Amino acid sequence: MKRQSIICAIVVLGGVGLCGPPAARAHAFLDHAEPRVGSTVAAAPTAVSLTFTEPVEASFCRIEVRDAHGEKVADAALEHPQSDQLRLPLPSLPHGVFTVHWTVTSVDTHQTEGNFEFTVSAP
Repeated sequence: MKRQSIICAIVVLGGVGLCGPPAARAHAFLDHAEPRVGSTVAAAPTAVSLTFTEPVEASFCRIEVRDAHGEKVADAALEHPQSDQLRLPLPSLPHGVFTVHWTVTSVDTHQTEGNFEFTVSAP
């Protein structure tokens, strides 16, 4: 009889372990950017640098920078200087408003995206 009680206890405890709370998983959200979100800069930046709240998989990430006419202004390769950071080198930009659109996949495979603008002021 004791053996059946022990087996029953193991089955019950094992079942509780399987039904426990799911592992916490986060998404990579934009922590900060350079140039800053919504900023106006006096000199055109040489790159857009985005830092996220957790590491990202660079091969599954994309950053696009477009001018006020919707034209893509950068075709350089995306750089991944740190696990939570992406950098897109930019050509010499004229003054105007630019939109940055990003799509990233975090190391836990969740995808997030967003966009923001920055302005290069007239010389």
